[in-house]
Amino acid sequence: MSLRSCSAAAPLVHSLSPRVNLRSGCGTLPLRRRNVGGLLIKAAAAANETNNGAILTTVFEPFEEVKKELLLVPSHPQASIARHRYSDPCEAAINDQINVEYNVSYVYHAMYAFFDRDNVALKGLAKFFKEASVEEREHAEKFMEYQNKRGGKVKLHAMNMPISDYDHLEKGDALYAMELALSLEKLTNEKLLNLQRVADENNDAQLADFVESEFLVEQVESIKKISEYVAQLRRVGGGHGVWHFDQTLQA
Repeated sequence: MSLRSCSAAAPLVHSLSPRVNLRSGCGTLPLRRRNVGGLLIKAAAAANETNNGAILTTVFEPFEEVKKELLLVPSHPQASIARHRYSDPCEAAINDQINVEYNVSYVYHAMYAFFDRDNVALKGLAKFFKEASVEEREHAEKFMEYQNKRGGKVKLHAMNMPISDYDHLEKGDALYAMELALSLEKLTNEKLLNLQRVADENNDAQLADFVESEFLVEQVESIKKISEYVAQLRRVGGGHGVWHFDQTLQA
């Protein structure tokens, strides 16, 4: 759009919907064109400093910037509409982490069932492992929700059957189970760090932030807590010491 010479009676403002032109002064002036985001600006340079008709014409082109994005919106009914900058490796890594969380939950549930037996009857440990199982399952569901949010597909893998007895000749059942829990928490932490690494390698800042803000801090706290339980059980030994430790978990 250019500036044309005008008479004194020419209108100062001329509107062409949806564009807005602001023109003043007479004579034809050269234009400079530049793009700023989605806003196209034409700046008119005055022929000389005595020209009081400095002109700025702004044209808003709302669809210029989104043309290429519109091509990314799928029309196939089986394709995700929300998916954007979400790579296949990230999608696969999320599904792997879901499997990790469910497997750990499965082991904790088996521990709960063991300590809840009538001939074991350590209700505090049973309560602790039941709550741990629920927490890990909630983590899996949180990853499933995130997978759907990013436009991925949740694929559940098979789970391994955990052992059902946690008796140990030297350590006893309580210490053995708690050490196993500690190793599971450290393994989960390694898997989370690997997931964050996959996110970084694929330039997925949103996934990296999700893992860090929702899981990594909590995972470090869980490792510290269970490490203290292991240290306490090593001190108290078996028999009455284990019973007393179990009482503290019921509080």
